[in-house]
Amino acid sequence: MVAEKHEQIFRSGSKTYYFSSRFFPPAVRRDVYALYGFVRVADNLVDDQPVDPTAFHAFRRTYTEALRSGKASGDVIIDAFLELQRRKQFDPAWTEAFLDSMEHDLSSSTCDTLDEVLTYIYGSAEVIGLYMARIMDLSEEAFGYAAMLGRAMQYINFIRDIKEDLQIGRRYLPLNTSSLASLDSEYTQKHPLQFRDFIQAEIKRYELWQKEAEKGYRYIPRRYRIPIMTAADMYCWTAQQIAKDPFIVYKKRIKPPKARILRKGIAHTLGVALPCRFSAKQKS
Repeated sequence: MVAEKHEQIFRSGSKTYYFSSRFFPPAVRRDVYALYGFVRVADNLVDDQPVDPTAFHAFRRTYTEALRSGKASGDVIIDAFLELQRRKQFDPAWTEAFLDSMEHDLSSSTCDTLDEVLTYIYGSAEVIGLYMARIMDLSEEAFGYAAMLGRAMQYINFIRDIKEDLQIGRRYLPLNTSSLASLDSEYTQKHPLQFRDFIQAEIKRYELWQKEAEKGYRYIPRRYRIPIMTAADMYCWTAQQIAKDPFIVYKKRIKPPKARILRKGIAHTLGVALPCRFSAKQKS
């Protein structure tokens, strides 16, 4: 029942990650579900509107008290994560960083500089890469690349979700070095060239991070590399769609369909998948 609950939470929260993870061996897949059950519940507590700070703080307090006492909390999501954290030797500081980033969304939700973005993104995404590296029992040589992959993927989420984030008063893309004063759709419609240039530059930033992350693939056993590459390719595909028409982020939420994810996973399994590459200089 607990495993089913983890899978349900995971599937409802992230189609790309969920269907990509189907290519993991069953034992690893169960650990991935336990991880994402925990992080998705915490994320939902700060994303669901209206935000309920009390519920998030209670969740964090329950986790912290169970960690310190070594006793079960009674919350199946937290207890499964704590078992995973102990068994796979997650650094508890990673979880503190994750919860700090989630708590950030309860108050300050605008990142004006790249440094602010990277502080937030470390806890919200890079530590997920570190968790995954531990789950796959990778060498510590792989950790920096795993964190970079989390960073790259999260940045595409920020670009893709501009409209949704603005609607709840959030902005994760830094404007301090751009010519834009806002990412509000009415403003960007009046400054189309500047907006296109901004998005192309941010996608280029993602692409550089993604290429750096791919250097770490050599540390991942092939049976684990298949789902990782599949998910990464789907984020690349999302970036491609936005690069063609940056204003699409105001029209719809770009997400790859299930069939595309599964086809790419099968292609990687068969060793016939081509790397996802594009130029961020495309014009709409």
